[in-house]
This record gives sequence, structure tokens and C-alpha cells, in this order.
Amino acid sequence: MADHSPELAAFAASLNAHPEDVEEIYHYRKTSPTASTVPNPAYPPAPLVRPLPPSRWLLLLLGGGIITLLALVVVLCLGALWLYRSDRIMPGVQSMGLNLGGYSIGQVTALLQQSERTIALEGGGTAILTPPADLGLSLDAAATAQAAHQMGRSWAAWQAAFKARTRLQVAPVWRFDPVRAEAKLRQLAPQFEVPARPAGLKVVAGRAEVTPPAVGRALDVAATLSWLRQHPAQVMNEGRLPLVLMAIQPPTTNASAAAAQANELLAHSLIIQAYDPVSNETVEWTVAPTQWGDWVSFSLDPAGAAPLKWTLVKEKVEPFLTTQAAGLGSVRTLNTDEAVASMEAALRASQAEVSLRVYHREQQHTVQPGETFSSIAYDYGIPYPWIQQANPGVSNALRPGQLLTIPSPDVLLPLPVVKHKRIVVSLSQQKLWAYENGAVKWEWPASTGIASSPTAPGVFQAQSHSLNAYAANWNLWMPHFIGIYRPVPTSDFMNGFHGFPTRNGSTLLWTEDLGHPITYGCILVSSDNAALLYDWAEAGVVVEITR
Repeated sequence: MADHSPELAAFAASLNAHPEDVEEIYHYRKTSPTASTVPNPAYPPAPLVRPLPPSRWLLLLLGGGIITLLALVVVLCLGALWLYRSDRIMPGVQSMGLNLGGYSIGQVTALLQQSERTIALEGGGTAILTPPADLGLSLDAAATAQAAHQMGRSWAAWQAAFKARTRLQVAPVWRFDPVRAEAKLRQLAPQFEVPARPAGLKVVAGRAEVTPPAVGRALDVAATLSWLRQHPAQVMNEGRLPLVLMAIQPPTTNASAAAAQANELLAHSLIIQAYDPVSNETVEWTVAPTQWGDWVSFSLDPAGAAPLKWTLVKEKVEPFLTTQAAGLGSVRTLNTDEAVASMEAALRASQAEVSLRVYHREQQHTVQPGETFSSIAYDYGIPYPWIQQANPGVSNALRPGQLLTIPSPDVLLPLPVVKHKRIVVSLSQQKLWAYENGAVKWEWPASTGIASSPTAPGVFQAQSHSLNAYAANWNLWMPHFIGIYRPVPTSDFMNGFHGFPTRNGSTLLWTEDLGHPITYGCILVSSDNAALLYDWAEAGVVVEITR
């Protein structure tokens, strides 16, 4: 039998170190069945598994965490490597206020193209919106997207952003067309222009007072274009272009002298004389300076022949003229535009007296029993072909009750009226009177048309002059002819004044017939008198032929 003392000693030492093992063995032996009670052989006990101490569990957890972390780092590195090598923009990259991270270059290009804004052109309190393209500014979206892609992969850019504690900002890439920008600025320049205003005049309570000058402004296209060329990115980022405006100094005027000149005229009432050439009547209106002074405005032109220029404000004069015209009756009226022009011309000539012309409206006539075109024309003093022309479609057989339009007598007075001269011819007396400034200048015997070719009564006007006119219908040469009216409105021939006519170039006719009707519609005076009348009666002199 071998000596097992050393083994036993070691076993005893182990039991002393682990008394729980002794208790386990004792329990096993106590509860183990005997051979008499258990017929089957007994199996050896299962090996004992000792639980790991707490320090070992901690090591396992820590090791697993490290492995997981390493795996995540590997995944992140692989993802970062994939992102770095892809066309995606790195996170944290911005441009024009847009976050571009995660988008592809193509997506960023499209996004930037949609983000363009309008530009406000600002200057002098005025702002006008315009597309950037009109100012020659265009965003190179593809180049900007490429720059964003490259910046996200720049270590230096990330260092700068980290120090500044900001995201990566990519400057947009702008294209600038100065030619197009200049064209747009010149187009818009008038909208920012304020003309310089020289010292002027205004009327207060009928007196002219000096108004101070004012500095104007204009768009400095060259300076604005230079600024835009240097700061296109700022303009696009802010959405505004501050315009460079330059001051325009007003011209120098002697407003005080002009005010004194204006006040000389404003010290007088305005005398308006409305002359009716048909009735030879003048209606006069007097307007106080406090009233007509409100109708005028002034402008000063130092370089002009007349430094002080008067202008009538039509809207202020019209109510007065309308009221005065109503007092002339239903048939007579004033031409407002012509009246304003006449008044303005008088003031510019420093005249306080104004001459206006009275006009006449068309009239409606109800045909009476027995009336004809000729008789109606004779009563109204209008040659009957003119009445026929005003009533197209009306036959010569008039019926009582018919309405006829009677033309205005002004159609026979087409020229500006010479107010201070007038010729009167009497059909019944066969005489002619020439008046100048209301006084008789000449009184002569005259001859008018025969019954089959009568001279029409009415108010006419000297319109043409011919030293020797030819009447083809009667083969007559008429010396010192003054044409006064067309018997037929559509014809070229005229009736008028002349001296003794000739036929075939030699024979003088009607030399012994003055004082009774003898002509074919003209007014005959002696050849000497015809020459005098020819030189005296200029175009526009009114000729009144009475019954």
C-alpha cells in the first residue's frame, strides 16, 4: 500500500481552507443510500462549478463594451469614408442661409437655383424691386455646389469653423454682367430723379411772393455700377442695392426782380372783352387781382427772352369762363381752350386787357308753311347751299313741321377776327361803309347781285386777295378782288369785292351802274375805291351784308 501522507495532508489543508466542502461531503455521505436499500450502483457526484468572483464579471462587461465601441468606430469610419468619397455635402455646410449637408451636388444645385430673390434698388426714399438677372447678377449654382462639396472635405475649413464656433459658410459664386447692369440702371434712373427747382414765385392774396430754390437729385449710374461690381455677394445676400445719388444744384434766378414785375401787373384788375363778330357786340368782364391771381402760376427762365413766364391753370379758369358763357345766351358760347390761350398771351405781354371771341352754336329751325331753303337762308344770313349741306337727305320740297339744322355763322368766319375794322354793305341801299375803330372811314355807292344771281346777306370775312381775279363762268376779269364767301361750300369760287371788270381784256363793264344791282353775286365798287379797299382790308376783316 502506497504512502499517501502527502496527498492527505494537502487534502486536509484544502478542507481547512474551504469548510463548506467538508459540510458538502458530510451531507452527501449522510444521505447516500446503502447497498441494501439501492440495488443499482451509485453514480459519482457531478463536478463542482465555482461561481466567478465579481471582479471577473466586470472585466467581461468592460471587454464587451470596448469591442462594441470599436465596432461602432469602425462603422462610423467606414460611413465617413463613404460620405467623403461620395458627392454628398458634409453636414454643417451652409450657403445663402441654406443647410446643404446631406444633399448631393445635383440636389444642391437645384436648391440654390430656386433660392434666388429679388433685389430692392433703394435711394432717396424710393425702392424698386427687380430680378437679379436684370442687374447682370446670376448665381453659378453648380460652381457654388461644388465649392460646398470641397469645403466640407477641407480640414482647414473645419478648424476655422470650430474656432469661430460656427457652421461652414460657403460663399456663393456670382457672375456679373456690367453691360446689362448699366442698361437697367439707366432705364430706372428717371424714377429716382428729382429735378432741381430754382427759386420761383407764387401768388398769395393777389401778390407774388418768392419761393426758395430746392436741390434736386439724380442717379449716379457710374458710381452705383462701380459699387455693384465690388459687392455683388453683399447685394445678393442682403437683397438690396443702395443707389448712389448725386445732388443737382438749381439754376440761379433773380426771383425778386421777377416778383416785382409780376406785382406790377397783379396790381390791376383783368379786363376781359368778349367780342361777337356776328352782332358786332362786345361784352366786358372785370376780374379783381385776388381772383385772377389764383388762376396763374409762374416759371422763371433766366436764359429766355422773357425771364418771367405766366401760365394759366386751365382747371381754375374754366369755372369762371363757363359761368360767363352761360350769360351770353343759349346760342352763343366761348371756346375755353382758345380763351385760356388768349388770356395767357396777354399776361405774358404784361397786358391787363384780354380780347376773346364769342362763338355761335348750331340752331334748329322748324319749317313754316311757304318756307323754302332760300327764304330760310335769307332770314338766317346763311347761303342756302350751306343749309342744304347741313341737312343731307332733305329734299328741296320742305314740309311744314320739318326740323332743319342751321349751321353756325362761324363757318363763314374761318379766320381770326380783325376787331377794329368792319365793312358793312346794304342790299337795300346799295351802299358800302368801311369802319375803323368804330368810326366811318369811307362811304361809297356799291352794286350787288341781280335777282337771278343775288348776293347773300350774312356776316362774312375777307379771306383772299387777288390783284386781278378771273371768273370763268362769265368770262370776267375783276381787279383788286377780295374774296369773302363761297356761295357753295364745296366749290372753290368766291363772291367778293372788286372794281369795274373787263371782258376780253379791254372793255370796262358797269361803269355807269353803281348804286343798283348789276353783278352776278359780288359787290362792285369803283376801281379806285376797290384799290383802296384792297390795301386796307386785310384777311380777317368782317364783312356784314344787310338786307
